[in-house]
Amino acid sequence: MIVTIDRMGCVSCGACWNICPELFDQNHCDSFSEIIEEYRYSGNLAEGVIPDTLCSSAEEAAFLCPVNIIRICL
Repeated sequence: MIVTIDRMGCVSCGACWNICPELFDQNHCDSFSEIIEEYRYSGNLAEGVIPDTLCSSAEEAAFLCPVNIIRICL
């Protein structure tokens, strides 16, 4: 599965990195959500590959994002 974040739409609520801290983190420079470096696609902070073990929690994080900026595709 592929995950993308519209980082500019992020409100830094913390839902994603609290629900799935193995995949999401808060960027220390701009406070927006980002993909953990291990799972980034080509080093992109906003795009990554979700390992099978994190699919369920990543989907929950996307569902609970109050501004719907997290997209998960097969």
